[in-house]
Amino acid sequence: MKDKNKAFPVFYPDAAGIDISSKEHWVAVAPNRDAQPVRCFGCFTEDLHAIANWLKECDVDTVAMEATGIYWISLFLILEEAGFEVVLDNAKHVKNVRGKKTDMSDAEWIRQLHSCGLLSASFQPDTYTRKLRTYMRYRKNLIEMSATHIRMMQKAMEQMNIKLQHVIADITGKTGQRIIQTILQGQRDPQVLLKLVDGRIKASPDDICRSLEGVWKEEHLFELRLSFELYHQYRQRILECDQQIQALLLQKTNSTHALAKKQNVKSNKNNLSFDAKPILQEITGTDLTEIFGINDSTAIEILSETGLTMNKWPTEKHFTSWLNLAPYNKISGGKLLSSKIPKKKNRAGQVFKLAAFAVQRSQNWLAVFYHRIKARSGPAKAITATARKIAVIFYHMMRDRVRFNPISLENYVESFREKQVRKLKKQAKRLGLELKPA
Repeated sequence: MKDKNKAFPVFYPDAAGIDISSKEHWVAVAPNRDAQPVRCFGCFTEDLHAIANWLKECDVDTVAMEATGIYWISLFLILEEAGFEVVLDNAKHVKNVRGKKTDMSDAEWIRQLHSCGLLSASFQPDTYTRKLRTYMRYRKNLIEMSATHIRMMQKAMEQMNIKLQHVIADITGKTGQRIIQTILQGQRDPQVLLKLVDGRIKASPDDICRSLEGVWKEEHLFELRLSFELYHQYRQRILECDQQIQALLLQKTNSTHALAKKQNVKSNKNNLSFDAKPILQEITGTDLTEIFGINDSTAIEILSETGLTMNKWPTEKHFTSWLNLAPYNKISGGKLLSSKIPKKKNRAGQVFKLAAFAVQRSQNWLAVFYHRIKARSGPAKAITATARKIAVIFYHMMRDRVRFNPISLENYVESFREKQVRKLKKQAKRLGLELKPA
């Protein structure tokens, strides 16, 4: 029987492989390093340190493991602190193993692939970026949970036939919160509640009064009260999260004073509560908020995923491919078989898509680009293509530390027109025709 180890040249003889799970970790080293080259360890902290100690005894210097849920994080950090080169690999890249599948065989298969240099490491941020990422992701979870209680407030009012959400745009605004709070205090008279309406509300007083005439039920008022209180508790936790993010950002600067609170009353409630634009400029050396569709909150969310440098990606193509914003071309025999984008989520890529969605109503060249792609290929592809444009701009601004220099709308339209004319001339020449201006 042919030795599988001789099928490919071994580049990393001191490699180990780890199969991760929630309750146990299987670790494999080269057969000549230990009498029992594949061992099973628990998942407690002492077990993770035992893994690191055993790998040192086996003279291992590089370790590969699968990215399984969140179970890999603690072991990854402990091995990294112990001085090992840790390669976190996509489980999709190592799933093709012949025979009966077990955790033991998976660990050995990962070791063999890694020793032959067939595994590529997934991007892992530095300690600072990982900390910022944790705060930003948790903040996003809090926003989603607060949104759940907004829907529960709307449901409770709808069950009492209170149509407040149909006459005002946002029940979490000044007017909506005043009215709900007064209702919970026992007031039911629509004329009294009407006095709480802000003058900027466009609905007529009659419509507002009729929307506040309902069938009051104790159980639905109870549901409304709890949802109202939980919503405000989540908003308070979001403010506390903002304070942690603010303190972390200040660590990267020479500033010792707190950042100013945002004064723009039209700002989205889900944006950061402080003005992070000055500190972003100091950290990155450029103003990322000048990019169309990007504000200080979205810029920090992207940086929490990508880090503060672009060194991990040699070119803009590598960056947009990592963001899942580039076509995944499959070519065989010189023929393009498929160019579909894989169905995987990249958090930074999703933020760029949100920026692209915001750009479509603007008066700039990116909006013209979006509508041109939309007319040809539909809105989904237009969002992805525009998001890729924004990501390329972001990449060059971060890598080269340059300011955003947008193309004027007139120059972009004229440049596209000239390109189309050249294309038509080539087609006409191919057909033996000649274009003449009208």
